[in-house]
Amino acid sequence: MTNYDTEFITRQSRAPLFEAVTAYRKRRPGYFCIPGHRYERGISKLWRKEVGDAVFSYDLTEAMGLDDLHAPEGAIREAQELLAELYGAERSYFLVNGSTCGNEAMLLAALRPGDKVLVPRNAHKSIWMGLVLSGAVPVWMLPEYLADYGLWGGVKPITAARILDGHPDCKAVCLVSPTYQGFCSDLQTIADICHSRGALLLVDEAHGGHLYFSGKFPRGALRQGADLCVQSFHKVTGALTQSSALHIGSGRISPGQVEAALKLVQSTSPSYLLMVSLDLARRELALHGPKDMDRLYALSQKARNSLNTIPGICCPGRELTGIETLSAMDGPTAHPYLNSPDRPAGAWGIAGLDPGRLTIHVGNLGIDGDTFRRLLFDRHNIDLEMAEGSTVLAILTAANTAKDVECLLHAVKQTAKDLADTAPYRLPASHNTPAAHGIGKETAPERSAVFSSLPPAALSPREAWFAPKKAVPWKDAAGCIAGEALIPYPPGIPLVYPGELLTQEIWNYTEILRREHRHLHGPTDTSLTTFQIIDCKTE
Repeated sequence: MTNYDTEFITRQSRAPLFEAVTAYRKRRPGYFCIPGHRYERGISKLWRKEVGDAVFSYDLTEAMGLDDLHAPEGAIREAQELLAELYGAERSYFLVNGSTCGNEAMLLAALRPGDKVLVPRNAHKSIWMGLVLSGAVPVWMLPEYLADYGLWGGVKPITAARILDGHPDCKAVCLVSPTYQGFCSDLQTIADICHSRGALLLVDEAHGGHLYFSGKFPRGALRQGADLCVQSFHKVTGALTQSSALHIGSGRISPGQVEAALKLVQSTSPSYLLMVSLDLARRELALHGPKDMDRLYALSQKARNSLNTIPGICCPGRELTGIETLSAMDGPTAHPYLNSPDRPAGAWGIAGLDPGRLTIHVGNLGIDGDTFRRLLFDRHNIDLEMAEGSTVLAILTAANTAKDVECLLHAVKQTAKDLADTAPYRLPASHNTPAAHGIGKETAPERSAVFSSLPPAALSPREAWFAPKKAVPWKDAAGCIAGEALIPYPPGIPLVYPGELLTQEIWNYTEILRREHRHLHGPTDTSLTTFQIIDCKTE
């Protein structure tokens, strides 16, 4: 935990960029700069009527005294230094193109064309974008699979160690932790494994910027040896959408490399609305983070415990880790398994669970997650973050209230009761044990098989991006080199990436999804009547 002494609080009470922009808008000079709406005057009257005028006068540019994101010397630099102090980073950078540009910058800064990087298959698609931009070559690995829930878990340290030993020329490992469901991998052990082999640890921590402010949460990536990590401040704290941060966690990576990469992927017209929201979100975390996160923890525990009393509903918690969460550790030597890659991280590679993520299994009600989510919205005006297979995901943040949780619990309880009353069969006696529904009874067996091995790669992501492509009938695509991705969404785990072989097994599985009208990211032809290929296998 950060040392919250008086001097720290005094420094962190500042919001340098907010203060500079506020002073500018109060001065309100004659404005002959971009943007063109001239404070609020050029904004739609309809919009101004709904939201008022003040916010629009914060939408400025690199005007006099407001600094420059790409060469900060004043308010932005000071705001970023306060962010680095709060998180214990070597350097921190504001991102206005979301965590997508942060992930791209991580790979661009750490890797060169042809460098190998170990990447789990559940990495966000922006990691693949970073591979295209950098020319790095992925060595893919599979995270653990929770068959009972149809979800992907964490990466076991032993998995990373074995693959790195098989690819000793890997320059980095790039992980996603926490996952969308809040599953955290054992980053401390994996960092030790990486560094002992001369590799960097890069972490997509988009969903974990709040983990640093309570001992009841798993520890954040920077506290576990990450060399670079990216956080989406808009996902769990009070920043506006697209507001994120990139942190340098060690001296193993040059700030100059990171800054050069950010200039390549960030807008040259950064939004001051987004940057001010980052400055203020950091301030709120510094002043109120510990109290807010402890309150969030208590709220989430009440919600989880209450959900597990509802017949037909299961909301898993710390039992998924198989061990106590890492949050109780004060330092890297506190855990007896630290120096062993065989250190247990739960049966599914989960070393910690973000308590604010409520993964609600509804399969025992004879319904899939998407239908359950729609029922909650249509009947109870409750909107959840996502549905995946037989689960739905509710995200709690420090901005949620006890009343919010009561409304959620009422909606879930009433919907479960309505379904049980109309079900053509009785609920199992052990109604809180999840059934292995996966993404549906027909496709569950094939799902396990199709992810049991990864498709062969014929081209690197960068080579595949630039390779000539052509459309062929979907029925003829099996055995060809994919020219576009096939990513069932949710969960967003790719079946095949461009440059990989579309095997018959993957084709068969995708065909089931196509017939069921499942949502697929990647194909140009969303009906999947045709599919883009690079080259066909010849007999």
